[in-house]
Amino acid sequence: MPQLLIELFQEEIPARMQAAAAEDFKRLMLRGLNDRGLSAAEARVYVTPRRLTLVVDDLPAASADVVEELKGPRTNAPEAALAGFLKKTGLTKDQLVVQADPKGDFYIARIEKPGRAAAAIVSEALAETMRSFPWPKSMTWEPSGLSWVRPLRSILCLLDGEIVPAEIAGLAASNLTRGHRQMANAPFEVRGFEDYAAKLRERFVMLDRAERMASIRTQALAAAAAAGLSFLEDDELLEEVAGLVEWPVVLTAAFDAAFLAVPQEVLIGTMRKNQKYFALIDETGRLSEKFLIVSNLEARDGGAAIVAGNERVVRARLSDAKFFWEQDLKTTLEARLPRLKDIVFHAKLGTQWDRVQRIERLAGEVAERLDVDPAEARLAARLAKADLVSFTVGEFPEVQGVIGGYLARAEGLPATVAGAIAEHYRPQGPADSVPAAPISIVVALADKIDTLAGFFAIDEKPTGSKDPFALRRAALGVVRIVLERGLRLRLGDAVGRAMASGEAGPASAELLAFFGDRLKVTLREKGVRHDLIDAVFALGGQDDLVLLVRRVEALQAFLGSEDGANLLAGYKRAANILKAEEKKDRIVFDGSVDPEFLASDADKALYAAIATADDLIAAEIAHERFDAAMAVLADLRMPVDAFFELVKVNDDDPAVRINRLNLLARIKQAAHLVADFSKIEG
Repeated sequence: MPQLLIELFQEEIPARMQAAAAEDFKRLMLRGLNDRGLSAAEARVYVTPRRLTLVVDDLPAASADVVEELKGPRTNAPEAALAGFLKKTGLTKDQLVVQADPKGDFYIARIEKPGRAAAAIVSEALAETMRSFPWPKSMTWEPSGLSWVRPLRSILCLLDGEIVPAEIAGLAASNLTRGHRQMANAPFEVRGFEDYAAKLRERFVMLDRAERMASIRTQALAAAAAAGLSFLEDDELLEEVAGLVEWPVVLTAAFDAAFLAVPQEVLIGTMRKNQKYFALIDETGRLSEKFLIVSNLEARDGGAAIVAGNERVVRARLSDAKFFWEQDLKTTLEARLPRLKDIVFHAKLGTQWDRVQRIERLAGEVAERLDVDPAEARLAARLAKADLVSFTVGEFPEVQGVIGGYLARAEGLPATVAGAIAEHYRPQGPADSVPAAPISIVVALADKIDTLAGFFAIDEKPTGSKDPFALRRAALGVVRIVLERGLRLRLGDAVGRAMASGEAGPASAELLAFFGDRLKVTLREKGVRHDLIDAVFALGGQDDLVLLVRRVEALQAFLGSEDGANLLAGYKRAANILKAEEKKDRIVFDGSVDPEFLASDADKALYAAIATADDLIAAEIAHERFDAAMAVLADLRMPVDAFFELVKVNDDDPAVRINRLNLLARIKQAAHLVADFSKIEG
């Protein structure tokens, strides 16, 4: 079966658009072919800065013949209706078929449509694909009206090695393409994909994006090792650079070591963002003055001129960064604070200055509860946002916080304070670590809780997939810090104090529920059963996350045991009987057992066991011994089993029946000291 090969050759496609463009090209072409009856289940697609390439193997030579049936008027319909139907179908009356129907006999027209040659279908599908291509940004050519991302230079379109007759935007399809812009720009003929890929490689084009990425990484590791350094892995930059070159060549360059006086995050950021350079680090993790360039050219001089040119460019970039940094060193963080009054954080939440006042107060209160120096915590919180008005952060917003830490160290503030300023935004995502130092933990919590409390107080909560203020990330950050550092912090207290009123209220309750949702997400990702999480959450008042997790883990271990599974079955049986009898009697059995009507030894044994268990479970939970509380609960298994085996709950004596139903209520109540067993599946 024929192979289809299409290449759209153009000026450089922006790297950020390439991956989506490749998928859109495949999706639209396959849809266009299939909609026209040419079966194409799969395709391969490739993208480089200058070309979009599609390959479909085993494409049918033509679409299949089809017979289309059109239902016409009834056989007894007026002649005018029949005439209109014949005109529509192009048939004569004797070519129609009569078909019986419950509503009468109808004329049916059977129209045979022969299959079409694949080349004609490909031409139509390609034209439609290019006219509807969803580029984020494009330019339009007149008079064709084609909108395309960059000037389109040629279209290669081959079916089984033959040129598909197609013309789009004044460009006729051909069997020609070109190689690398500088090293092999002459046109050459192509017969099929294997020939196409081989000839491109001979002409310095790596068609496969993944291969270009692998080549850059391999060369970078080798260049770093040759310099006695390590390559700073950066997958996002690697993917972007692979979209800038067709034949990657990694070269080593260097800047003046004097620039290393500037914080390395700034140097790395400006090289990465503005120049697409890869940083190199030494064995201590410190930035080296050497860096890596990815060229799109195998230069005759070995890249010396390319390196020299890039070193001139980076010198100018780093000189700007050095100037900003040196200017920032002239002013203390404290002196910058008044300028925060000019930065609006949110129209309803005031300025960054207002926010700093709130975070400072909350940090002191959280510090006291975590037995951390409140004075240092308040100082770090007070200065945490001061770098927002620095020259360096103004130029490189991505290093806010980090720069504040450097400035704090430069002016001689305590290392704990500087560290807290630098780390107070962490964790900024699932791959980011949480702060470890006590002051850093306190300030990071205060910052995130203030953000959450503020936006919940003004009813700016996340809705659906919309979360413009990244509140889910902030809440997950709080959860991770509390759990990973084992903090015994009552979130209800912290949230209440963070709210503008200083008191708990509806917004506080909503925020605590929001924390609960984020905790559920975290626990589910760790394999904890969702129903067990719900069972513990249903008890209410669960704002000590460390305690809550320990309780869930103890419950999971208990239910994994034979005693736990059997007791759960007993609980479910008791709950089902109670539900039915309460509906019938229209009352709720509250567990008020009268010892006088304990009519059997099984009644008495269960009553005594529950009475003992209630006190023991409450005591163990009060001392946070959840495994021990589960063990006490496990002791109820035998008297519960015996009760159901030996007694008739709905006894003929009404007083005995009510007593036994209240015993069932006591089983539920005892279990609910540990968790809401009604939420547990199984």
